[in-house]
Amino acid sequence: MARPLRSWMFVPGNRQRFLDKIYEVDRPPDAVFLDLEDGVIPEEKPAAREMVAEVLRRAQPGPLRTVRVNAVGTDWFRDDLEAIAVAGLEGVCVPKVERPEDVLEVARHLERLDGDVGIVVAIESAAGLIHAPEIAAAHPRVVAVMFGAEDYALDIGLGTKREGEAADLLYARSALVNAAAAARVLSIDGVFPDLDDPDGLLADIVQSRRLGFDAKSTFNPRQVELINERFSPTPDELAYARTVADAFEEATARGDASVAVGGQLVDRPIVLRALRLLEVAEELGIGLTEVSDG
Repeated sequence: MARPLRSWMFVPGNRQRFLDKIYEVDRPPDAVFLDLEDGVIPEEKPAAREMVAEVLRRAQPGPLRTVRVNAVGTDWFRDDLEAIAVAGLEGVCVPKVERPEDVLEVARHLERLDGDVGIVVAIESAAGLIHAPEIAAAHPRVVAVMFGAEDYALDIGLGTKREGEAADLLYARSALVNAAAAARVLSIDGVFPDLDDPDGLLADIVQSRRLGFDAKSTFNPRQVELINERFSPTPDELAYARTVADAFEEATARGDASVAVGGQLVDRPIVLRALRLLEVAEELGIGLTEVSDG
């Protein structure tokens, strides 16, 4: 999965027109969750499996193809995995994970598949959050941990409407970021549910990035462009990162272990963060010419 993965969009697996639009939108998400779980009512799950499997078999260039199956232990879990075990599958999203054993169960089913199929685990309860570090590190196939904000809010008894910048979810979001970082996997923030609140969406995305999330999920293609924009390095960030890297290189040549840049003391950890930002820009195809031009 060595590609930029800033935006992850849920696509209902039982809606052919939505499945077709994945490859037609002007600004596609970096990854999709072809959904067999909450986005599909029980009566339509068999048909959805067939439709999703067909999308996978096409293996068209475009977003990373991940399927959200039903939770381990449900009546649909095994049928989901059987149906999507086809060429073109790049990842499996496992919802409502509360223990490492759930991850291992999915990994066992994936052993018979060719290719490097990753696992995205969704933390959606207090129990899942408590065990998030062990869950994130449960198996080498785990590539990301996602926060299921709405189910988590239900589990701990929050109200139905987001308050402010989701201040009531700060602890859970930060804990998940740390669990993912400790396991060296991606952290994906939950969706912002209000499609008619662009200011709220922006505030939520900005906070998400400040908390340390690598990416954000969404249900709506209208939110993808803003997510990708805000989860990409800005020209100012890149210009400063370049300045830091160059200044530290000069300091090292003089035998100094730190240097002052713009009045801020810069040592090795800050330099490493700057270099990482420059690497991300390179992966996204953002060149220094674009940075200098603003």
